[in-house]
Amino acid sequence: MTPEEATRYSRQIILPDFGTEGQDRLKRSRVLVIGMGGLGSPASLYLAAAGVGTLGICDFDKVDLTNLHRQVLHGTESVGRPKIDSARERLQSVNPEIEIRAHAEGVTVDNAVDLFREYDIIVDGSDNFPTRYLNNDAAYFAGKPLVYGSIFQFEGQLTVFHPAEGSPCYRCLFPQMPEPGTVPNCAEAGVLGALPGIIGSLQAMEAIKWITRCGKAPLGRLLVYDALRTRFQEVSIKPDPDCPLCGEHAGIQSIQAENYEWACEVPEPKPMSDSELPMEISVAESKRKRDAGAHLLDVREAFERDICKIEGAHPIPMKEIPHRLTELDKSQPLVVYCHHGMRSLRATQYLRQWGFEKAQSMSGGIDAWANEIEPDMRRY
Repeated sequence: MTPEEATRYSRQIILPDFGTEGQDRLKRSRVLVIGMGGLGSPASLYLAAAGVGTLGICDFDKVDLTNLHRQVLHGTESVGRPKIDSARERLQSVNPEIEIRAHAEGVTVDNAVDLFREYDIIVDGSDNFPTRYLNNDAAYFAGKPLVYGSIFQFEGQLTVFHPAEGSPCYRCLFPQMPEPGTVPNCAEAGVLGALPGIIGSLQAMEAIKWITRCGKAPLGRLLVYDALRTRFQEVSIKPDPDCPLCGEHAGIQSIQAENYEWACEVPEPKPMSDSELPMEISVAESKRKRDAGAHLLDVREAFERDICKIEGAHPIPMKEIPHRLTELDKSQPLVVYCHHGMRSLRATQYLRQWGFEKAQSMSGGIDAWANEIEPDMRRY
């Protein structure tokens, strides 16, 4: 360590359990950050400032004016430029002592595993499901820990996936990609700029902790942040023995293009006939129907139900509905709900195709239910 480096990093070197040994580990480390957007901006800035020896950055997009309220790597003068160029210049100005490796092609089916093997840890700042699943699978095959972060409106999530150390992978929670249109992106749902700043900073912290062996990684723990209530919750997550990637009889044995093929298009809604019930109903109408005897169907995952649930609802995760239709009664009114109403709408469309003509989706999901009906309910 040079005298200049000792001065630059002095405030973290003096930390207990960190010291010069931790700084040396950072200097020798190689960290890959995927996506120079809302999450990747704060993550890469703090990793560069901390003194990561080699910082890999991936992105193939260009800076747009709508990015600037949250993607703090880029300035107004960078609009229209490749994000990778804007990011490299900004990061190098933050810390000229480190090596910046720019991967302008991004993460692809052809390069993902080999690229990940060049680094010690992967920070996933991607904002779409095909890339997120590709990153998860490639990290598993490369044997690298993956720092996962995601955001939605006022909520964020964080964990570290590393099945080699006994944790689940992303597919343990969500085995298959959701159908197009079931989950809105930032352009559709909105996002407050400071939220990815918080989650991206936490991602940087977990990468630094992993490299320096300082503290404990949240393996098997999903951190959920509610910005509106300034509240963190922790959900225990476990490896799924039936996981298609890391389970006992895994069907995914390599990176195959067909596993990561859809983009975020929203399908055109099917025209509704005059005799059909509305596909979506409000939370208030959902409660009225439930009180009148309608059945409730919860299509969320088990770890979500552990946080909160509506008493009396029948749980069938969305991916299991095709195999469990016999548990539902076509003759009875059915109110379907999820977290925010996107999955439930897709599930309702599917159920209607199979003759459940009285199925309706609860708009806003259980989050809206908690806001309007049960204000004491835990939210995530």
